[in-house]
Amino acid sequence: MTKCQIVSILSIVVSLFVLPGPTVAQDMVLPDAPSATLAVIPSSPVEPVYVRPTHETMFKNYAFSAFGPAPVVGAALAAGIGQWGNSPPEWHQGAEGYAKRFGSDFGMAATTTTTRYALSEVLRQDDLYYRCECSGVFPRLRHAVFSAVTARQGHNGHRVFSVPALLSPYAGSTVGVYGWYPDRFGAKDALRIGNYNLLAFIGGNVAYEFLYSGPHSLLSRVHLNNRHGAPEPGPNH
Repeated sequence: MTKCQIVSILSIVVSLFVLPGPTVAQDMVLPDAPSATLAVIPSSPVEPVYVRPTHETMFKNYAFSAFGPAPVVGAALAAGIGQWGNSPPEWHQGAEGYAKRFGSDFGMAATTTTTRYALSEVLRQDDLYYRCECSGVFPRLRHAVFSAVTARQGHNGHRVFSVPALLSPYAGSTVGVYGWYPDRFGAKDALRIGNYNLLAFIGGNVAYEFLYSGPHSLLSRVHLNNRHGAPEPGPNH
């Protein structure tokens, strides 16, 4: 296994937890921010009902995901991995090389998150992540994976295919490749990096689904979280 392959694998592992992953529907991590909740109708005491988050909640989640501590730490770690692997070599070593790698990783992460948020707003989609109310490893894993390319829409929160979720990872990589990467990088590299970004979204979902253990857990301290799961809307929802 070459050093470049090792660097790529480590980059994916880091991205699963600290690069821009899914925003999770939150339950008052930010003060005075109304949360996306799952209310219970009095006449139906057992079935949670989707309540769409407000624009204020969506924006605060976006700002936290794009410019909060998680993307900063993620970019710092990813830049360190790139520095160790001297990737790309045109940026050399030392403080200047590290600064370029950090700025590149942070810029692509912010572009990815901004694209997803902006397109979701245009299409009126809720791209927050809701933990599954289902039980069992495989149903929850399936929920986490499919949530990376779907979103909730409408007053009942029915699940739809999400164009913003699919395009945003490649928007971030394309901006980086054509904006500040060395000239030898092109479309294939943008596609490759975009694939890593999409895997990061999936990995982030899996982490939130299985590792989250309450509002006082470590994940709730580095990202917005919720205490509620989300039902899978059926055909009548």
